[in-house]
Amino acid sequence: MKPADIDFMRLALDEARKGAAAGEVPVGAILVRAGQIIGRGFNQPISSHDPSAHAEMVALRQAAAAEANYRLPGTTLYVTLEPCTMCTGLLVHSRIQRLVFGASEPRSGAVVSRSQILQQPWLNHRIEVEGGVLADECGAVLTEFFRARRAKTDPS
Repeated sequence: MKPADIDFMRLALDEARKGAAAGEVPVGAILVRAGQIIGRGFNQPISSHDPSAHAEMVALRQAAAAEANYRLPGTTLYVTLEPCTMCTGLLVHSRIQRLVFGASEPRSGAVVSRSQILQQPWLNHRIEVEGGVLADECGAVLTEFFRARRAKTDPS
């Protein structure tokens, strides 16, 4: 883990909290190059009516537009939850250098928990992975969100 990883993950947690406030599943992402944030996002599939609007997708779209390039080499993506299959493919196609995630996603995580997509020998790009950064805090944001959601729908 690099010294700045915790600071950037805390910013990703801020993004996740924005998502929770908007009624979205609280996942946040920050994309960094040379210590500068070039993209940020939180889950927005409900509000944007876009099933692909995961936090990672939002942050990488923002950065790609700003950079006028669909490739984002030399970047690190900080995301509060282990990416899904769609987002893991996005990271490969975007050519990010490094992925740092918080909480693991045992049901649909595609980096270490389930399919380990980034380890497939047929991929033409390799990504350095660091998992578990502020995992407890990242997991707590999700747990509290779903606890509150269940409490709202519980008829008792």
